[in-house]
Amino acid sequence: MLSPKAAELVRATLPAVGAELETITARFYDTMFADHPELLDGLFNRGNQRSGEQRKALAGAVAAFAGALLNSPGERPDALLARIAHKHAAVGVTDDQYVIVHKYLFGAIAEVLGEAVTPDVAAAWDEVYWLMAGALIAMEARIYAEAGARDGATWRPWQVVERREETADAMSLVLRPVGDDPVPPARPGQYVSVRVTMPDGVRQLRQYSVSGHGADGHRSITVKRVRAGERPEGEVSTLLHATVREGDELTLSAPFGDVALEDGDAPLVLVSAGIGCTPIAAMLRHLADTGSGRRVLVLHADRARADHALREQMERLTDALPGGERLFWYESGEGDRAGLMDLAGVEIPEGAIVYMCGPVAFMRAARAGLIGAGVAPRDIHYEVFGPDLWLAAA
Repeated sequence: MLSPKAAELVRATLPAVGAELETITARFYDTMFADHPELLDGLFNRGNQRSGEQRKALAGAVAAFAGALLNSPGERPDALLARIAHKHAAVGVTDDQYVIVHKYLFGAIAEVLGEAVTPDVAAAWDEVYWLMAGALIAMEARIYAEAGARDGATWRPWQVVERREETADAMSLVLRPVGDDPVPPARPGQYVSVRVTMPDGVRQLRQYSVSGHGADGHRSITVKRVRAGERPEGEVSTLLHATVREGDELTLSAPFGDVALEDGDAPLVLVSAGIGCTPIAAMLRHLADTGSGRRVLVLHADRARADHALREQMERLTDALPGGERLFWYESGEGDRAGLMDLAGVEIPEGAIVYMCGPVAFMRAARAGLIGAGVAPRDIHYEVFGPDLWLAAA
């Protein structure tokens, strides 16, 4: 909880700080990486730095946390913090890095806002930062402990035992752990980080949902190649598609992610678009393996049948569930429904719990349709691949 004086100053300055947060975070990253280029080697995603997505997500998170402290002073926004903490754990953030971030973030605030940052204002926002950082450090310590690791040391080698071409731009890699150390279990819907060395020698990390698992301890990830277009070509996905073969080893983190399927009896609605089907496929596998009798409605949208990664797996697993039902939308007109996903006329089970994954614009539209169909907002859970720009735009 903020002190009364700090709360008053943060409330008074939040509009000014919020209006400049993207400028502040851009300056923060520029100065921090100039002094600590090693942070781009194996920690920060330089693709998100180039696109500006990371600074937008950071700005949105800081503004949302400050707003939560002001609007609900007796509560901690754990849902917001848990999402960030899992993302941090997936890349191996350590406690000491919060000190580095503090130095450069507050330097950027002072530089951008100038004389408006009086000592009292700086002290008030310092309270905000350390409340957020302290909560994240505590959460990340628990997450690391659950993964059997300390201070970000969650990495281990996995060997590729099979490569499957799912579509022209998506492949699945079946992996087995190397060595005899115990492997932390992956909850259905969680993701792992893959760490690779790029041609220029810099290590980069990307997160991929665990799309399947086996009783033999094998895990699968499904990687979609990001082609150049409106966005730059995905450097890690392109490297993996071009170079990884059976027998190769990859370095993977333990599984993380706060959006994971919870057991229970309530009906489920699993919503996805494009490569967002990967965590949904893992949830379906878990439901089939446990013989679930829950009602499960699977809704997926894609450009065409040929672009739908894991289609056969999703069909087979849904059909294996006694309460399973599926509807696929393809823009090409080949599916159960033609065009973009439209929930008008779709019977959404009463009391349903929803898990969804896909592009942010898609999930916004799907969420509106689900709420319109009577689903409680608290029962809609979503996963964003990359920085959470939904939060940033909220």
